[in-house]
Amino acid sequence: MTSIFLFSFDFRIGDLVINCSRSVSSFAIQISLDHKKRLNFRIGNFFWNDLPNLKYFSLKCYHSIDQYDDKILPLLHRMSCLEKLTLYLRINNRNTFIDDAHLQNEILLYMPRLHSFTFYICTYIDNVNSIHYLPYENIRQRVAKIVNYINTHKVVCSIFSLPFAFDRLEAIGNIFPKTVFKYVTYLLVEDIVPFNHEFFIRVGRAFPLLNIFRVINEESQSCCDLNTFSSDNNRSNPIAEYPHLTVLDLRNAHFGYVEQFLNETKTYLPCLTELTVFYTNLRIATKNFTREETRRNCAKVKQLFMVIPLVHSKDFYLYFPSL
Repeated sequence: MTSIFLFSFDFRIGDLVINCSRSVSSFAIQISLDHKKRLNFRIGNFFWNDLPNLKYFSLKCYHSIDQYDDKILPLLHRMSCLEKLTLYLRINNRNTFIDDAHLQNEILLYMPRLHSFTFYICTYIDNVNSIHYLPYENIRQRVAKIVNYINTHKVVCSIFSLPFAFDRLEAIGNIFPKTVFKYVTYLLVEDIVPFNHEFFIRVGRAFPLLNIFRVINEESQSCCDLNTFSSDNNRSNPIAEYPHLTVLDLRNAHFGYVEQFLNETKTYLPCLTELTVFYTNLRIATKNFTREETRRNCAKVKQLFMVIPLVHSKDFYLYFPSL
């Protein structure tokens, strides 16, 4: 008899016990955690034996984990008859990246019957002084690998199957494959190299269904400064379009990116309803809530998260009539 187990967890606690019978043929786990909590995997007794009937296994963990080598990898090694595998993992505390060689030697080699492998795996490494990689893109027909620095102390390697099959993509920077991520609704971009206007045009085209966008970049945009970034006269450049974007998080972004998104001559945001931003950056980008070019993209915002003064000006409330 075929057995199928599908689990979806939204954890507020730190422990996850994985257990199932040897007769199971399909097993899927999706884990969402509060970002402040740490996930601790505990593999049940049945999973320490081989699983000869298991044909399909899916593990999606949206929280970063540090137990890949001692918990998850041994678990995968017991699935010798697996035919279909799906993994979404963000891994900390490794000395080396998860790359195509690791996938071949530590996963595929143990699964001779595997015919479908859909994955997104990113590895965070702290000691960048020992890493000699530069940001680059290595794309084969069905696999993409990107290495980029997200700050001066940390580098991340993302490797994933193409076409991209998940609705979340995180920790990518200026370099990403020239393909359409047609299922992605949540995107986090992070880099120590500034994002220019052309980058956001590419993102808008590559992620047509993007709903939630988080930008982490403390560097000023290229060729932009206090005197030039807010120029309203250059309307000849293409506009970055995000027709489905409702949530925008710029709390960890340079104030120039606030202007980039709110300026309607640069970015089209017809559905923006939630904005997270520093008050000072918002005030600069909108010229104390009087600037016409940034008014339209703020008009539908219903939730505004920021460090704010206790008293707002009349112009502030006119700028955000939907609050």
